[in-house]
Amino acid sequence: MTSSPPGRLRILCVHGYRQNGSAFRERTGALRKALKKHAELVYITAPLRVTDPALQQQPAGGSQAVEPDSQTEDPRGWWFSNAQERSFHAGESCQSSLGLEESLEAVRRVVREQGPFDGILGFSQGAALVAMICALQGQAGDAQGPFSFRFAVLIAGFRSVCEEHARFYTTPVSMPTLHVFGETDRVIPDHMSRELVSGFQNPQVLTHTGGHFVPAAAPQKKVYCQFLDTFISK
Repeated sequence: MTSSPPGRLRILCVHGYRQNGSAFRERTGALRKALKKHAELVYITAPLRVTDPALQQQPAGGSQAVEPDSQTEDPRGWWFSNAQERSFHAGESCQSSLGLEESLEAVRRVVREQGPFDGILGFSQGAALVAMICALQGQAGDAQGPFSFRFAVLIAGFRSVCEEHARFYTTPVSMPTLHVFGETDRVIPDHMSRELVSGFQNPQVLTHTGGHFVPAAAPQKKVYCQFLDTFISK
């Protein structure tokens, strides 16, 4: 079990599709710097290898934009919407997915071995996974189950349209959350992130004018820090 110094939170960070923990850490350097007085960010890598680098995550709206980490070495994912092709598209409807339970178990293992964590942060497909974890924690109750996060930050998140994932969206999630998304995101259009927000009770929402990335400029830093301040023991 690991702990941070008093007054500093520990946050588990969940990368997007075709990323991995190391690449996500590198690409969130500005965020780590912005939050260094508030939190330690710990990065996890998904267990599923994206075996064909030519298969990009396609934008849900059908445009040609791709997720900016499409060239990541050793690309990983949290589940595949097309089990046969082992590929993923956020807007792809499917009856069943491949790999989600393996990924949830990977998160449980990290929580057991490297926890406790105060919060969890996810980007893109990782944010969608975080939303599922929030739902599982709420369904299990505060005193049960492997997850005991106090808050979540979901960046460019979305609600999975896979039929077997509908169980995650049956009850409003009460965990405190901050939802962040770009108004010009062509990979996960903002209406998909807003749809995810609707499944949470009293969510805090931060929008920015950019696209598919983790924003960490001064306006976003202020909101992140104000949100985290509510969970830091004075």
